[in-house]
Amino acid sequence: MAVRRLLDGLYLGSGYLSALFLVAIAVTIVAQIVGRFFGVAVDSTESAGFCLAASTFLGLAYTFRHDGHIRVTLLVRLASGPLGKLTELWAVGFCAAGMAYMAYWAGDQVYFSFTFGEKSKGLLAIPLWIPQSAMALGTGILTIALVDEFISILLGRTPSYVENSTALFQGEND
Repeated sequence: MAVRRLLDGLYLGSGYLSALFLVAIAVTIVAQIVGRFFGVAVDSTESAGFCLAASTFLGLAYTFRHDGHIRVTLLVRLASGPLGKLTELWAVGFCAAGMAYMAYWAGDQVYFSFTFGEKSKGLLAIPLWIPQSAMALGTGILTIALVDEFISILLGRTPSYVENSTALFQGEND
């Protein structure tokens, strides 16, 4: 139970961080508009782009756990019993492996950007490892969520994205 609460807290915290970066986009855009009104140039393009990337990647795990991702369920719906479970395991396992690969290389990119002191090319010259960290963290948390889901399916539990589904898996299309 403690591990479940910890993981759910991780996914929820990641969702909150994602929302925080959406607010940061709005703040930077409003700052640019207000700056123009007073004759001050505020370049929000780059920072808004970094916030968008952070919001996107940090929101992945929370969205996955709450059935917000688009899933093609044609094969999963046709398979039932042990074959259905194997199909779910294959799909989630394949995604987990892909995300683990992406998380590794995103972390590698952060490491080398930090090591070499790379900076963005815009007016602010932000160290690139800072916005890249959000991508690495987001893909890492999604990898954890996928492995968590894989283990749940393996143990015979209903996947969270099925429990939280609003239509497709609740008998509406049976």
